[in-house]
Amino acid sequence: MTDKTIIAIMYDFDKTLCTKDMQDYAFIPSLNMTTKEFWGKANEVGTSLHMDSVLAYMYTMLLESKERNIPLTRKSLVEKGNKIEFFPGVKEWFSRINSFAEKNNVSVEHYVISSGLKEIIEGTSISGEFKEIYGCEFVYDNNGLAVFPKTAVNYTNKTQFVYRINKGVLDVANDYDLNKSMPDDSKRIPFCNMIYIGDGLSDVPCMKMMKSYGGVSIAVYQNDVTVKVMDLLQNDRVDYIYPADYSEGSGLDKTVKNIIRKMAVCETLFIENFNQKNGKFL
Repeated sequence: MTDKTIIAIMYDFDKTLCTKDMQDYAFIPSLNMTTKEFWGKANEVGTSLHMDSVLAYMYTMLLESKERNIPLTRKSLVEKGNKIEFFPGVKEWFSRINSFAEKNNVSVEHYVISSGLKEIIEGTSISGEFKEIYGCEFVYDNNGLAVFPKTAVNYTNKTQFVYRINKGVLDVANDYDLNKSMPDDSKRIPFCNMIYIGDGLSDVPCMKMMKSYGGVSIAVYQNDVTVKVMDLLQNDRVDYIYPADYSEGSGLDKTVKNIIRKMAVCETLFIENFNQKNGKFL
């Protein structure tokens, strides 16, 4: 056993950390399309081809870029990350939460689990704050052009990444260790030391998973509380709802710190119990 535990905070990205869909900031304008036109086309592709909605938007990105003779490259997508706009307090959030955790003798690791594009997230000013970014990715040919989806993170398979974090099997190509039986006490980050922050229905599987296995789920919202967000709380799918304000002293900030404090105390008591059962007394 170790005297220090790890707490994982997992985030959706679009409308959770940034204010709208990440493609809306720079990618869609680069096609000279409106967001309504692009997402309408993606929905049309998905419906007509009976296609997963995430694969449909990735295919539409390829289709529209090719039609306009605009190279869709990894470099161009990463560069578009610098146009992302974040909710209040996001940029300062990570160092502040990390520092608070250290004062409580625990450490925090931050993860993204997003149906958006990993390449765009990697180009943002906060990309270095995350231990791992799970998002949709393209395969690129020898000329650097996107040719095919490499990873598609849809609403239901988001939960596999929670399991990866739980077991410490972070490589998406390593399914063998992910599916291998593992005793609960050997898992790197127990579910009870996990917090998931998302914005809505696309995050429900992960939020419900947290509720079921002892973690904590939080839904954030823009402006006023919506019926959908209230339904998440009233239907017991999330533990808390807050405005997407990550500033110091906000409701979200105070509650996450209280959760960290509680997790730290629970871990301390668990370690004391473990030590006593093994003949180690203070």
